[in-house]
Parts: sequence; C-alpha cells; structure tokens
Amino acid sequence: MDKRISLQESVALLPEKDAVLGLGGVTNYRRPMAFALAMLADPPARTFTLLSFTAGLESDILVGAGLLSHVRTCYFGLEAFGLAPNFTRAASEGALEIIEESEASLALGLRATLSGVGFMPSRAWQGTDLLKLRPDVKEVLDPYTGARLTAFPAVRCDLAVIHALKADVMGNADIGQNWGVDRELAYAADQVLITAEEVLPRLDRADIDGSVVTAVVEAPRGAWPTSCYPNYPLDGREILQYVEAAGSESYDLLLRSWADRHLN
Repeated sequence: MDKRISLQESVALLPEKDAVLGLGGVTNYRRPMAFALAMLADPPARTFTLLSFTAGLESDILVGAGLLSHVRTCYFGLEAFGLAPNFTRAASEGALEIIEESEASLALGLRATLSGVGFMPSRAWQGTDLLKLRPDVKEVLDPYTGARLTAFPAVRCDLAVIHALKADVMGNADIGQNWGVDRELAYAADQVLITAEEVLPRLDRADIDGSVVTAVVEAPRGAWPTSCYPNYPLDGREILQYVEAAGSESYDLLLRSWADRHLN
C-alpha cells in the first residue's frame, strides 16, 4: 500500500479536537521541523498537548505560534544553544500548563501503553517531591515484596510525527542509531506520520514497521536546521539567529525563510 502524501496534506492528520501530539527526535537531532513549519503555514484552529521525550526547536516554534496548551517532556531546550525562548517566556507567564515528567515517567508510561495495562510500576520518584506535583501518579504496594512503588499511568498519543533517515512507500522507516523513545512512541500512537529524507520503493531493514504508520512524507532536509546524521550536521548559525530573533520583529521573517526551504 502506497502511503505517500505531501507535506501540506500531512497537517490534515491532526485530530479535529484537543489532542496529544507526539514529536520525535532527540535534543537537536532528527527533529520534525518540516512538519512544524507546515503547521505554521496552515495553523489549526485548536491547541494540542505536546508529548516529546526531549522537546526542541520545532516544539518551541509551536509554542510561539500559540498551538500548544500543555507540555509533557523531561527536557525543553536547545542544548548548547541555551534555553528555548518561546517556551521559557510562556512558562514564566503561565501561558502553558506544564505536566511534570522525567525520563522514567515517560518511558514507563509508554511501556504501559504498549503492554495494554493502565500503569507500570517502578521505584522511580520514591523519596522525591514529584509525587506532590503529580497527584494523578499513584503509589502501590508490590504484592510479592510489600515494597512501595510508583504506579506511572499509561501515556497515550493521538498523532506521532517522527523524522526518519529513510522510509519506503509502505511506511517502514529507518531512524538511525539514536532512537530516543521514537520506536515506542510510534507503537503507542493512534496515528503515525513519518517524514523522511528520502522515500524508496522498499527498505531492507526498518526501525519502525510500516504496519503502524498512517502516512509517509518525503521531506529532504526535513530536520534542518537541526541535524540528521549522517546526512547533514546541525546549522548552528541558523539556530543562533533563531534565539536572537525570538521576540523581535525579525522572528516572523526568519520562520518564513525556513518555511520557504521546506514547503516550496
């Protein structure tokens, strides 16, 4: 089955309601930049909850556009390039609801979803104040040892968008060696969109199986200005310009120039 659609068409996959939008990638690597800029070009009339193991540049752009109402991530920033300016401003102004997460809560929540259960137990968060910040996270007793454990609730996702090095027309995707939790995110999501540097007739190997993929978009340099090793490194100059432009009159012009690269 040929699942190819255009980048502009991919925005129509966003659910027609407030929903959880999962974005793949790891810090400044393999971020779904082309999809984020397509959202800005055709903005939906609703906001979303962001689910991202580590939120980066594309997520900050969506915050700046007012398209996110809630954030679930264990890190939101630009790594060596400092704080994510739109997120930092929105968080300090109380314009976003930030759901406290850690690597453990997100990974175990996804694992619970993949296992078809309501929660996954762990010793994580025991002895910390995180449980006070997340009253929805309960504690349970291990029926075998009597130990007190944290019951991390299952994490759900309506649409996951993951950028790949390669994909085929059936949606099988090669995401390289730095997976993050992208494979788990794909299998936990109701719908999956793969944007890929190139789309081939068929892949010999895949990290994400096409059976769970809804659609695939060929988006050359679709992670730029973040990196997509080994295809290209990150463009540090452009990311620095973004940080400097945020909150100024040149910000929209910069994003428009990026969108021209991806959408035209």
